[in-house]
Amino acid sequence: MRIQSSAWIMAVSLAAAAAITVAIAQAPPSRVGSRSLKTPAEFQSIADRAERSRAIFAEIGTVLTHPRCMNCHPAGEHPLQGADHHDHRPVVWRNDTGSFGTPCNECHTEQNVTLHEAASYRSIPGHPRWSVAPLSMAWQGKSLGDICRQLKDTARNGARDLAMLQEHVAKDDLVAWGWHPGEGREPAPGTQEAAGELVQAWIDSGAECP
Repeated sequence: MRIQSSAWIMAVSLAAAAAITVAIAQAPPSRVGSRSLKTPAEFQSIADRAERSRAIFAEIGTVLTHPRCMNCHPAGEHPLQGADHHDHRPVVWRNDTGSFGTPCNECHTEQNVTLHEAASYRSIPGHPRWSVAPLSMAWQGKSLGDICRQLKDTARNGARDLAMLQEHVAKDDLVAWGWHPGEGREPAPGTQEAAGELVQAWIDSGAECP
């Protein structure tokens, strides 16, 4: 009788634990709504062209310095994760620092994968070209002005002129991931289309840096 009671208690406990696990996995992720981006028209009241250009880039900077973008442009040996920009866990190495590189596709598939078990994260990011930006494109630890000058430097931006840079921001499908990052992650501010329009307005006003 005691054995049967113990077995029943254990069965009930396991069932309860399973129910809690399912509830946690199915609960909607906690997300802070990402703010919208200002439109180019909202900067027209700035009469000075150079000042307007710098103000537009500051708005673009809210995207560039957001974790969805910044975490893929680290200055160290490891990509970053989370709103606090902590080192990637499990530990992986980029392949352009002299260390043995870790193939991203060992864990990251061609699309976001939502997890259905209790975990500290809700999904694994994915894209056919998932990778970390090369060190020449590292933004971590830099001022917005430094990032701006780096973006304009064809030796450090993938040999893109300003027109190609605008197209990269506005249309690249890997850049687009920042606005569709999967469950449990806050997307970058605004939309990719809005970001592309701001970059074009920045170029049209002289592509000045803060």
